Amino acid sequence: MESELSKLTMDDKTESKCPDSAADLVEYQSGFGNHFSSEAIVGALPKDQNNPLVCPYGLYAEQISGTSFTAPRKLNQRSWLYRIKPSVTHEPFKSRIPHHEKLVSEFNQSNSSANPTQIRWKPVDTPEAPTDFIDGMYTVCGAGSSFLRHGFAIHMYTANKSMDDCAFCNADGDFLIVPQKGRLWITTECGKLQVSPGEVVIIPQGFRFVVDLPDGPSRGYVAEVFGTHFQLPDLGPIGANGLAAPRDFLVPTAWFEQRSRPGYTIVQKFGGELFTAKQDFSPFNVVAWHGNYVPYKYDLSKFCPYNTVLIDHGDPSINTVLTAPTDKPGVALLDFVIFPPRWLVAEHTFRPPYYHRNCMSEFMGLIHGGYEAKADGFLPGGASLHSCMTPHGPDTKSYEATIALGNEAGPQRITDTMAFMFESCLIPRICPWVLESPFLDHDYYQCWIGLRSHFRREATDGRTSDFQNGKRN
Repeated sequence: MESELSKLTMDDKTESKCPDSAADLVEYQSGFGNHFSSEAIVGALPKDQNNPLVCPYGLYAEQISGTSFTAPRKLNQRSWLYRIKPSVTHEPFKSRIPHHEKLVSEFNQSNSSANPTQIRWKPVDTPEAPTDFIDGMYTVCGAGSSFLRHGFAIHMYTANKSMDDCAFCNADGDFLIVPQKGRLWITTECGKLQVSPGEVVIIPQGFRFVVDLPDGPSRGYVAEVFGTHFQLPDLGPIGANGLAAPRDFLVPTAWFEQRSRPGYTIVQKFGGELFTAKQDFSPFNVVAWHGNYVPYKYDLSKFCPYNTVLIDHGDPSINTVLTAPTDKPGVALLDFVIFPPRWLVAEHTFRPPYYHRNCMSEFMGLIHGGYEAKADGFLPGGASLHSCMTPHGPDTKSYEATIALGNEAGPQRITDTMAFMFESCLIPRICPWVLESPFLDHDYYQCWIGLRSHFRREATDGRTSDFQNGKRN
């Protein structure tokens, strides 16, 4: 059996990088939260039990748990991996050199600050020096602590090279990665995923993965949650269908490489710090696996939005793709919300998002196109942050253009756009390097300064108001 395994891996599965032609041939499994099974060699999955005395083909059985063993069955997440060598076979972890000082997983006064001001950033340039996904990622803001298993972090990344001879593992939490520029070719222990701008990928806590860049420079956003996992939101009165459909989520199929990799490095994010360990084999040596704890991706164009069909404006929560819940019903540690192409048909209604102060904090990004509430300044690859109870809403140009149309505005289709929001019940602390960044938009507040008073004493029905200085005469 070992010779048969060697033959198969040498013939078909020896390279970890994949050209476009091979990427087009990648097969996926579909569904959200399913119990999946996949094997790269027929018969590699054990029958009738998870951990036999001797596994098929002489493989090692290894479980990866995303929840405690005693979590309720409907919440329990784990997978069994059948691999050529177990992941424990490595040298001791050491601190990564040079130290990555712009990753945070425990937010306090020593590394971040509170700031209620509306904040916006312009798109970050591609670095000149060779920079992979790990080195190109930096924390923008967050709250809580990975050590306490409660909280979140929001990162951004810019990279111009693939990861070479190393794999990344996040022990702190789940990554939700939103590429904005350039495709990501991601190799995981469960198989391969090609992720294009307009798609998102979730890498659960603990999985080892590599990010290659088939298009060269890449840029995007990352949300990280501590102590919980993303799930589909409940639909409530919407009913059984709508928003993100479970069948549109794609999971990789088993793929492995057997070849020796002397000096291969595992980079593990642990408590916000990066540690490295050396091993002499590829971490992607999983020949078969089964379970419900697995990386997956989703194409945002498949989202089925719901909207107003008569009056007033729906809350942004109606556009939630995924949510990471708290123990309090209806309150999210982090929601992932999108603003996709759609029809606007409401009558006698101000259609852009209304002016608002929110007990939740909102971080927004733009993948492509424009955003309906910001006529200027909010660019693809940029970001904004409106923290708890910080007022925000349409800029002056967007407001005036909407009012000018009046009730004559007919049905309108919003096209060429994909904006998103990370929304949290926790108040974020902001990292100093993004407040000192040359890409910080110091004039963001100016977009509202031009808003003028439209108040008049004559009511819309022609009557004259008898109010004077806010008091009735």
